[in-house]
Amino acid sequence: LKYLVLIQARCGSSRLPNKVMKKISGKTDLEWVLERVKRSKKIDEVMVITSIEKNNLPLIKLCAELNTRVFVGSEDDVLDRYYQAARLLQPEYIIRITADCPLFDWNYLDLAIEQLEADTDYMSELTESFPDGLDIEIMKFSVLKEAWQNARMASEREHVTLYIRNHADKYKLQNFECPISGIGDKRWTLDEPADLELIEKIYEYFTNQGKYDFVTEDILAFLKLNPQLEKINSSIGRNEGLAKSIREDYIVE
Repeated sequence: LKYLVLIQARCGSSRLPNKVMKKISGKTDLEWVLERVKRSKKIDEVMVITSIEKNNLPLIKLCAELNTRVFVGSEDDVLDRYYQAARLLQPEYIIRITADCPLFDWNYLDLAIEQLEADTDYMSELTESFPDGLDIEIMKFSVLKEAWQNARMASEREHVTLYIRNHADKYKLQNFECPISGIGDKRWTLDEPADLELIEKIYEYFTNQGKYDFVTEDILAFLKLNPQLEKINSSIGRNEGLAKSIREDYIVE
């Protein structure tokens, strides 16, 4: 197995409770994410990874109905959840995607895999040149294992790839640059009620036309015609969860 996609999902989000199960144009957020990820031509397997909290049962049931592998692991130690899930299938590479990205673009996933260099340990949009919500991270399984063994900070256990990024002297990091310049400030992620409002409007527009395979260029064209829509969630900062974790960091025993 070469490329295993692990989609991080849970129902216990604080800013927008149960966000992965929110309905958008007739399907849940998680269904759309899975549908879009599975359009990739380069990946070998997709697995949703969630935690043992019982509020995730609807999510687990949905994965079963969609015939998608699901793994249940630690609630707080997300790095452990990733490693234990990956260990079952022993892939060469892990692709990390989060379930709050219903506008995920599979073309970029395939492009990232094409551009991945053989000696790269970790690939990501290090320069944040993609809209927030088109996040892709690719890492060697061996490197994920090292992070799992060595990460001691709570922030590094919660944010799966932070240990790798914090040790750029030890690993070969490769930047994945967006082919369309100047769109890194756009917010297409699902974290707040305002995000849901914008994403619903985008989905409504395309699904009403029966177009389900809309990609980044289509969304940009739609927003260019409707620039007022981007004001809906423009006041929310990027990576607020990560900033909070670093502020409240501590060493895990």
